[in-house]
Amino acid sequence: MQTITTMLTLGAVLLASAGAARAIDFGPDGASVEAGFGTRGTYMAGVGLVWDWDFERMRRKAELTAHTEVLVNRWRFDAVGGGNDELTQFVVLPSLRMRLERGRSPWFIELGIGASWMDKTFETPRKVFSTRWNFYDVLGFGRTFNGGSEQHELALRWTHISNAGIENPNPGQDFLQLRYVRRF
Repeated sequence: MQTITTMLTLGAVLLASAGAARAIDFGPDGASVEAGFGTRGTYMAGVGLVWDWDFERMRRKAELTAHTEVLVNRWRFDAVGGGNDELTQFVVLPSLRMRLERGRSPWFIELGIGASWMDKTFETPRKVFSTRWNFYDVLGFGRTFNGGSEQHELALRWTHISNAGIENPNPGQDFLQLRYVRRF
């Protein structure tokens, strides 16, 4: 619980300070806070920053946009030998987003494939990762709020972390996450 509280506090600090960085023109376009659970006693909480790309494609019934996220996640899981263990994960995640109604819908679907690095190898009584470097895959849907300004987002995401079979064992880890983004 202390880890989740720490990550949420860090998220609040990011939200407060990112607006100042944006004023110098290299700042992020948003900040995020997320939390989720995986299988068999694995939990995560994280904070991140979002940079929108200068990419927009209109299709017959949908708008496609893209962004990059930089995330810092903290995992808590069952330790080998009993008790709990934790690790920190750093992620760079490029993502595509689709909105129906040629971008007018508040609902969106997103897909991302990125890279992650963990400060130690993920090892539980039931599974062991063979690498600290892994792919970070996301499939999610969500909604924007606050009228036309779309300053707030709430999304549900399925996240899969694995090394894509580069080294074995490669059991992978899935999370179901709830994510909030504050746009600037």
